[in-house]
Amino acid sequence: MGRAFEYRKDRKMKRWGAMAKAFTRIGKEIAIAVKEGGSDPNYNPRLRMAVQSAKMANMPKANVENAIKRATSKDAENYAEVLYEGYAPHGIAVMVETATDNPTRTVANVRMHFNKGGGAMGTSGSVDYMFSRKSVFRIKNEGVDLESLELELIDFGLEEMKVEEDEIALYAAFADFGTMQKGLESKGIEVISAQSERIPTMTKKLNDDQVEEVIKLIDRLEDDDDIQFVYHNMDMSE
Repeated sequence: MGRAFEYRKDRKMKRWGAMAKAFTRIGKEIAIAVKEGGSDPNYNPRLRMAVQSAKMANMPKANVENAIKRATSKDAENYAEVLYEGYAPHGIAVMVETATDNPTRTVANVRMHFNKGGGAMGTSGSVDYMFSRKSVFRIKNEGVDLESLELELIDFGLEEMKVEEDEIALYAAFADFGTMQKGLESKGIEVISAQSERIPTMTKKLNDDQVEEVIKLIDRLEDDDDIQFVYHNMDMSE
């Protein structure tokens, strides 16, 4: 079993494992969602999914309610969503999604992480073309008839399904996020997580030593409080 595959499994386990970091990320997502579409989850799909993510991360209900309340106050922090691009060691393309109240601080930190991690920060558009932005919904793989599910969701924009151990990942075009969300809700299907993801259109395979170098940079980036998600095109297959 290759190091990249092991890392993919470890990363999945720790996706929401670091509770404080998870709560910070979700809090920012709630703030941005409220600013975009209001404080009522029933009429704000992005907020509804942020609340669902909070639930899956075991974030207390009171914390969620307080985050929504803070986001509607006059003193609410104004987060900007900023995307950075660059390269990890061995030519691996990296995209970094941030949510920050201080872009000057964030760009300096992101550049530092790339430099200290043996990579290089790129310019806008330098690696974006290597990724396709998709809406990705994950549901529990419990008693699901995959063929029937696929037929039910095609009309809502389903493009691809992948079974990932105890989960099923459903892929749709980025523009079909709301449509797919409504389709799942109308079918009474509980969503574990839902977000836009940047999927590499082609991947690059590395040996185990090279993988370790890339992982060190990715871990540096993911540990930064301003960074929400990190995407790359390293081959993570077994």
